[in-house]
Amino acid sequence: MARNDGIDRTSVRNLAVSDKAVGNTQQHNEREKDSYRNPDIIPQRTSWNVHFKKPTASYTDLFSQLETAGTISTRGLKPDATHYCELVFDVNSAYFDNHGGYEFAKQFYADAYKAAVQIVGGEQYILSAVMHADEINRAMTEALGWEVYHYHLHVVYVPVVEKQILWSKRCKDKALVGTVKETVMQVSRSKKWASKPLLDDAGKPVLQKSGKPVLKKSYSVLQDDFFNYMRNAGYTDVERGERGSTEEHLTVTQFKVQREQERLDSLTAQADQKAQSLAKTSQTLSKKEKELAAVQKKATLTKEALIHARDLDYIGKRTFLGNYSLTEEEFSKLKKQADHGYMMDVENRRLKEELSTAKKEAVRWSNKYHDLLYDVKPYLDALHRAPELVRGFLEKILAPKQERTMNVPQRNRKRGQDVEL
Repeated sequence: MARNDGIDRTSVRNLAVSDKAVGNTQQHNEREKDSYRNPDIIPQRTSWNVHFKKPTASYTDLFSQLETAGTISTRGLKPDATHYCELVFDVNSAYFDNHGGYEFAKQFYADAYKAAVQIVGGEQYILSAVMHADEINRAMTEALGWEVYHYHLHVVYVPVVEKQILWSKRCKDKALVGTVKETVMQVSRSKKWASKPLLDDAGKPVLQKSGKPVLKKSYSVLQDDFFNYMRNAGYTDVERGERGSTEEHLTVTQFKVQREQERLDSLTAQADQKAQSLAKTSQTLSKKEKELAAVQKKATLTKEALIHARDLDYIGKRTFLGNYSLTEEEFSKLKKQADHGYMMDVENRRLKEELSTAKKEAVRWSNKYHDLLYDVKPYLDALHRAPELVRGFLEKILAPKQERTMNVPQRNRKRGQDVEL
């Protein structure tokens, strides 16, 4: 990884590509799409991309051809097994720009492709290998004043491992049971990229305290293999991607990190400001739309009323004697307007009478309510202060007469003496 320290570092990612995603991977790598989410892709530069192995058919068709020819085997694979992988080789943009740019990148990735063939296990398992030269590094372009492109290599391949098929016990020749029947190249991403034992200087496995071997992660081995190959190919001015890093992709020098982060922060702030402004504008617009709808409705009613009123202004013609004459149509229109006006007057009077009656009833019931509230207020106050006492008092008062006589002793006075009945 580039760590803003001026050191150029190699990097290679190994990606699993599912059957569902392989079509999208092909469209991206082979530049078959009409548009891309990545704004750094310059379509006019697509012709600068370099194929070290150009696919003659779709990735899926090429896979089928390999299987039909017996070059690979899918025997025993689970339905959801991974059939494709992709290696992405990369170095920060400044490295290529400092060494001449495009032509140097072509030579570098031609050698990287040779490393890919060794890593994969043979060129026959590679479906496509293309160097992208059409992605611009905007941050460095702005900083340096000339176009700087980010060169990298995509290699799509089928992950295979050698597998020996043994003769089973059902073999008629018992001498062959357990011996190798055939050797196939089985498609298996998990076995291809299984972690390997870490070896010491003597070539022996390094053991844990428990006695189990220390495993070296396959991704770390991949980084070592690529770095060592490029060093042996003469590229001694690059360093291995940082050890212990969990990141899988190179940044493109300190220019891209700093400038893109600044651009991101600026765009984020602008987006937040625009979102707030949009929310306020939407609220104002909604309010204005309601006001406009009310005005339009009122204007429509007023316009209709004016139309009818103007129609009446032009009804009839004045005669020589000063009277007015009406046509049959004008008379019918005037009669309808008169009938409508009279009915509206009657309806208005009726509504006014109902409104007046309702107001009187409202006042009468309001007075009754306040009178009742004034009468019961002492009881409500008592209930609020001593609810249990008031409840007991009311239960005694409201109890049936017979129940009260059974619970209360009756005494009669006769001749000055108290007699208990």
